[in-house]
Amino acid sequence: MVKITVGIDGMACGMCEAHINEAVRNAFSVKKVTSSHTKKETIILAEKEIPEPELRKVVKEAGYDVMNVSWEPYEKKGLFSRK
Repeated sequence: MVKITVGIDGMACGMCEAHINEAVRNAFSVKKVTSSHTKKETIILAEKEIPEPELRKVVKEAGYDVMNVSWEPYEKKGLFSRK
């Protein structure tokens, strides 16, 4: 899995967060999406990487601006996970 962190400009409230989350879920196959207008970021957990140009397009069409995008491997941390 991959964790994608997207810096987003233009979010002002919880409805903005929900709007971006819905746009990402509708456009891509993702496991989880969470947004924070105070942190100005959206975190996406997905099985595979999402092409940056497509991600930028979806966010732009939702009415927001992407400031930056970063990827990192993600491993689920659970009660019984090993180190």
